[in-house]
Amino acid sequence: MSFLPLITLAVTLAVTPQLQRETVDGIRNYTKVDATVGCAGATDPKAMAAIAKFGYKAVLNLREASEEGAQIPESQAAAEAAGLQFIHVPFKGSAPDPAVVDEFLKVVANTANQPLFINCGSANRVGALWLVKRMMVDKWEQGRAVEEAKAIGLSSAALEKFALDYVAKHR
Repeated sequence: MSFLPLITLAVTLAVTPQLQRETVDGIRNYTKVDATVGCAGATDPKAMAAIAKFGYKAVLNLREASEEGAQIPESQAAAEAAGLQFIHVPFKGSAPDPAVVDEFLKVVANTANQPLFINCGSANRVGALWLVKRMMVDKWEQGRAVEEAKAIGLSSAALEKFALDYVAKHR
């Protein structure tokens, strides 16, 4: 009997992120990363009450106000009505700005914002910024961080490259 498959499985489990993917009305691609962070794509303002019930204290919205369906003012009003802090840091996926990454890292690090719900349109931008956070703050190795970012929603090779270039320049 070979023990190699058991050893391989143990290594895989240690490296593979244990994300909780959940289906919630009004929230696209919701993933609970850990006790302090949830990530998602498009989030209907009506879902803010559910987000508050999940125990989140703040919502970090990465959508640009000009995006179709972004509903920034409505989301902010609904978040505040649900007792959530609403933080808007627009991140343009087609022309990513390193200053947005800097702001993202500050917001995520602020314990007053935790537990924090982070969203954009599809979770692609959330995944890219989370990749940076995992490598810069949590000191994860690249493969593990990329795997988790893709599980969250990172699908753009250009955003993945942007995130990895940011890490390389700021380490």
